Amino acid sequence: MPYPDRRTLLLALALCLVGVPALAQGGGEQGLDWLKLIMSSIGGLALFLLGVSEMASGLGCVAGGRVERWLHGATNGPIRGLATGVAATTVLDSSSVTIILLIGLVDSGLLNFAAALPVILGSNIGTTVSSQVFALGVDDYAPVALAGGLLVRAFVKNEKVRGWGQVVAGIGLILFGLNILGDAMEPLKEHPGIVEWLRATETPLRGVLIGAVFTLLIQSSSATLGVVITMAGQGIIDLPTGLAMMLGAEIGTCSDTLIATIGRSRAAVRAGLFHLGFNLITVAVGVALIGPLAALASWTSSETQHQIANAHVAFNVIGALAFLWITPLCARLLERLVPERGDGAKAEKAPA
Repeated sequence: MPYPDRRTLLLALALCLVGVPALAQGGGEQGLDWLKLIMSSIGGLALFLLGVSEMASGLGCVAGGRVERWLHGATNGPIRGLATGVAATTVLDSSSVTIILLIGLVDSGLLNFAAALPVILGSNIGTTVSSQVFALGVDDYAPVALAGGLLVRAFVKNEKVRGWGQVVAGIGLILFGLNILGDAMEPLKEHPGIVEWLRATETPLRGVLIGAVFTLLIQSSSATLGVVITMAGQGIIDLPTGLAMMLGAEIGTCSDTLIATIGRSRAAVRAGLFHLGFNLITVAVGVALIGPLAALASWTSSETQHQIANAHVAFNVIGALAFLWITPLCARLLERLVPERGDGAKAEKAPA
């Protein structure tokens, strides 16, 4: 997981690249303070990412060993594997961390490659919990969580309790960052240049590309969903645009797991490729069916931010369940595509 300072630098570049087209389309006439808006946005997302890092670190202290034991024991059937992935990702609040832990277990031979596939599917469901939290709009209570967590860290001696204090403080930072982002972005919904530029992102493929690149730059699909849901809550983007960006985040989040497979065993590489292939296929289907997905999301709520969060859940649950029963087939296919080292040479010598 990259350090927050690296993420912040990449985020600054991303926000500048996103802001340039809108700024070039006549930002001055609305009297927007662009420097203040960009700096506030960078600060808000930097706090969000720092909160994610702090929460993950705290959870690693209080539950890291337990999660590894869960993952190690996830070999008794696809349903248990799926449930393990959901639980582990909910606890760690990061599908990337869960899958990277899986890759390490597969690489070391402690977990069978085929048994890891349902856990990967479960991790995609577990990551939807954070989008539901963001959509609730509880960021006004950020100072309570932040202050409570810091007080625990300052005055409690028990390391496990201090770890939970770090988790709560991290949640406070995440919510505080979202609050700052929301306040910073509110003026954009009245800006004609921004409105026109965002209309162009209603093309699903462009929205997917923006979501994927943004997630690749900041290395956090949760942060991308947080920004998308915040913009939807402010009325800056509509449902189809938000759904397209959500789908793009599903692709961008694969970068962490692919990097984690470098230098690993062939089995570990197969696990990373399964995650990428699953996300590419489900996103392609999601783009093709974005109309029905939007209709389903509209039926679940009258507010755009809740619609996007609910669509995120439905998309990942349906995709995971659709793939769950063919994971043995996927495992055999990947074993052919990525054979063990030396298998090719043996195959060539066999006819002789």
